[in-house]
Amino acid sequence: MITIDDRARAFINRFQGGFPLAERPFSIVAADIGLSEVALIQLVERLLEEGLLSRFGPLYDAEAMGGGLTLATLSVPDSLFDAVAERVNALPEVAHNYRRDHRLNMWFVVASSRPDGVARTLRRIQHETGFPVYDFPRRRAFYLGLWLELREDGFVSTVPVPGEVACKSTLSVRLDTLDRLLISATQAGLPRVARPYRAVGEAIGIDEEQVIVRLQRLLDGGVIRRIGAVPNHYRLGLRANGMTVWGVPEQWTEELGQQLGGMEAVSHCYERPRHSGIWSYNLFAMVHGHDRHEVLNKMERLRCELGEPVRGHEVLFSTAILKKTGMRLVA
Repeated sequence: MITIDDRARAFINRFQGGFPLAERPFSIVAADIGLSEVALIQLVERLLEEGLLSRFGPLYDAEAMGGGLTLATLSVPDSLFDAVAERVNALPEVAHNYRRDHRLNMWFVVASSRPDGVARTLRRIQHETGFPVYDFPRRRAFYLGLWLELREDGFVSTVPVPGEVACKSTLSVRLDTLDRLLISATQAGLPRVARPYRAVGEAIGIDEEQVIVRLQRLLDGGVIRRIGAVPNHYRLGLRANGMTVWGVPEQWTEELGQQLGGMEAVSHCYERPRHSGIWSYNLFAMVHGHDRHEVLNKMERLRCELGEPVRGHEVLFSTAILKKTGMRLVA
């Protein structure tokens, strides 16, 4: 458990999304949680410096931008693991990379704002490492919504994304050059200043109002999933990260995917392809816990709920975070 004061806890619990698109957004949020604007900016800066937040700003969706996103894996001998990880992590398209306790032991996310960028990156990784890359693109998303709730007793739980900040795409967005510049300027986070959107505008040569209007358009179009704090769940106490995988007959995939994605223990749930002779699972669901025992208990409850159609299941725990920068999409 980690000790967090009431104001920091209130900020994290309420503003993992829904950060205002306004001239002085910190002032609006500060009034909501009982701080001054300056004190809130200092609080966000401190949470970032202490690693309790991974970043603060917009969360972008590469696929909604017209690009691509995939999960891929390698099987790497221990003697070569560090060298291969260094090569993979050097690529800007690689956002997350984890070591997991499985024969397929390196799992990474590749994102690109260009339609052919993912396939090109995977080919490059295979060529440079000499190991086959197994690609697991998302076929269907049944749930995506890691939102943490910090309790007064110091424990952390995963809860559904509040309806008012969940991504609700209402239009199709066609990105222009300024949109791409704006994405590049904000994907690592927003400036911690009283008028962050003015600072972003000054960096890319447009005024504050245009920044706000364009970000709102990207949010409405689903290019931005939400804007706010991104908690570091490891630092906050959820140290067991279990990728649960399930083998389900095709005729049951929709029903069980919806069922699995609707369970409180699950933060992400996707259908992904199988690889004949290598990988027999087609449903992937992320489960977080304070320790492995908690994750295994949650997984057993999931298995009981899903019932007879499941043909096999495993949990792959992460044993090392090799890279976690979030997406860095090239404009």
